[in-house]
Amino acid sequence: MELLAFLMIFPLVVAAVLLLVRSNGARKVIVGGSAAIIAVASLVLVGMYLGAGRVEFEFSSSALSILCTVVDVALSLLVLGYAVRYKNALAGVLAVVMVVLAIGFEVVAAHGIEVVHGFYVDALTLLMVAVIGVIGSGICVYALGYMEDFQAHEPEGAADRRPLFFALMFLFLSAMYLIVFSDNMAWLFTGWEITTVCSFLLIGYTRTEEAIRNSFRQIIMNMIGGLAFILGLYYCAIVLGELSLETFIAVGNYAPVVAALPAALLALAGITKAAQMPFHTWLLGAMVAPTPTSALLHSSTMVKAGVFLLLKLAPVFAVSLIPGAMVVLTGGITFMLCSFMAISQSNAKRVLAYSTIANLGLITACAGVGTPEAIWAGMFLLLFHAIAKSLLFLCVGTAEHHIGSRDIEDMDLLFERMPKLARLMMLGIMCMFIAPFGMLVAKWATLVTFVDTGQVALIVLLAFGSGATFMFWAKWLGKLAGIAGSLENVELTVHRSEWIATGVMAALIVLCCVGMPLLSWGIVEPYVYTVYGTVAGDISDGNLWLAAIMCAFIAIVLFAGLGSKGKGRRVDIYLAGATAEKGERRFINSLSGATEATARNWYMEGIFGEKTIRPIGELCCAVIIVVALAAACAGVLAL
Repeated sequence: MELLAFLMIFPLVVAAVLLLVRSNGARKVIVGGSAAIIAVASLVLVGMYLGAGRVEFEFSSSALSILCTVVDVALSLLVLGYAVRYKNALAGVLAVVMVVLAIGFEVVAAHGIEVVHGFYVDALTLLMVAVIGVIGSGICVYALGYMEDFQAHEPEGAADRRPLFFALMFLFLSAMYLIVFSDNMAWLFTGWEITTVCSFLLIGYTRTEEAIRNSFRQIIMNMIGGLAFILGLYYCAIVLGELSLETFIAVGNYAPVVAALPAALLALAGITKAAQMPFHTWLLGAMVAPTPTSALLHSSTMVKAGVFLLLKLAPVFAVSLIPGAMVVLTGGITFMLCSFMAISQSNAKRVLAYSTIANLGLITACAGVGTPEAIWAGMFLLLFHAIAKSLLFLCVGTAEHHIGSRDIEDMDLLFERMPKLARLMMLGIMCMFIAPFGMLVAKWATLVTFVDTGQVALIVLLAFGSGATFMFWAKWLGKLAGIAGSLENVELTVHRSEWIATGVMAALIVLCCVGMPLLSWGIVEPYVYTVYGTVAGDISDGNLWLAAIMCAFIAIVLFAGLGSKGKGRRVDIYLAGATAEKGERRFINSLSGATEATARNWYMEGIFGEKTIRPIGELCCAVIIVVALAAACAGVLAL
């Protein structure tokens, strides 16, 4: 219990200290040391409870419940203040409603309800702890060098707001620990709202018109999810007389009709937090924020809180038709259509954003299916997506600072210009879509699960979405792998903190892919057994070990030549014809005209563009959610 309290409180204390520290040198020491402490403490906790099943801690505090209510109200009032300042009426109205509901919940609905075991640890929690503690803290370290360059590019005389930035980053980590440890859903809701408001402030960090607009889009959509969450809590408190997440899941198993409405409301909260259609645009808008913010939101915190809640509720979705169908269809449609839209993007961060939304859709669909095999696949998807996406966002941020662009078409010869970074980026991309890396293994397990459950529609969505995934990742990988010419190496000025963070993420990818059989045995299977009473895995141990060996071999080949001081033999460029201008890569074609040799990708904007696909997905998912909520309400009225 002491270690759980430390992980929730220590980042909060660090955030308060960083808010006051103005010295860049002191900030580096505090952030680096604190990140290391958080990572080590997280791994110690994982080691302590590995294989222990579900461990509950008897802790019930009315004072903590009151404090959580005060925090909920303060967060809503903060949003209300920004809404008044920037004249955003909808955000203001939602903030006022949340204030009223938060006070009413503590004073009326939840009064007298006690959750004896307020905190707990299980295998899914341990997985999230590792993601938050190692990946989240690693992103904070990366931000040291990145934000130094970012501040250097600010207009002369601009205020240095990095103390607020780093304080929000560590506050994010504290809130995530509160989410994954809390069995008391009221406390979980407080952590949920803290991440929402931190994201709002980080997206609007630059205070440009675009940043403010996108930050309000985020807060409005996530406050809709927060509204659904607290309404679900009202139902649990008034109708069920319970606020324990574990008890609610048990009620949902033996009385699915009774639990259908709160399950649908909590699912809606998870869907908005995980940026599923029709709420996905808030995550696309988050791209205006500094890269560490994008990495933190997309990999280890904000969106992972959404799929964490959905995976926890998976046993309810498996037996409750209405919320289960809502989650499955929303996730499946989001996966396929956002994979399609990623094809039409040349901006690297937008490709990563659409890929994130798509893969979260796949995890959401697994949660909606709710079988042991689906949860096995969903947990691995969560892990590998977190690691690979954090690495890719960090690599894109560093590349942007050194080549002056985040456009994939400007990454020609990156293998020559930034050899180490290009290899790291290629590793992240391969982890996302190439066998035998973990992400594709988990997708194969997902496909087997959908086949076994007879979900024909999901099989179609997964097949077409996976095909699109292969296309947009292969285009990017091909651009990075192209080698011709000898340009100046521009990665010599990359900050050490950036190399440390990206190196940690790359090492995690290799270790997790090689250790996938051990992860299945030590974390994923124990969680599935604890929840369902059976061990599930769609991929045999033998095949997992074979994939592990192949991953190790690929990693060795990819990085074997790095750092070699020997100069390879250089040959002149051969353009399959008479060369006109070698430096410009122009040659004389068969019609005696000059042609430039270029390598440009195919984006098919007319077919897979956002304007074509986005309205379809938003309409379909919105209808599914509205119909599901209406059906759940009708079911309650019929009881």
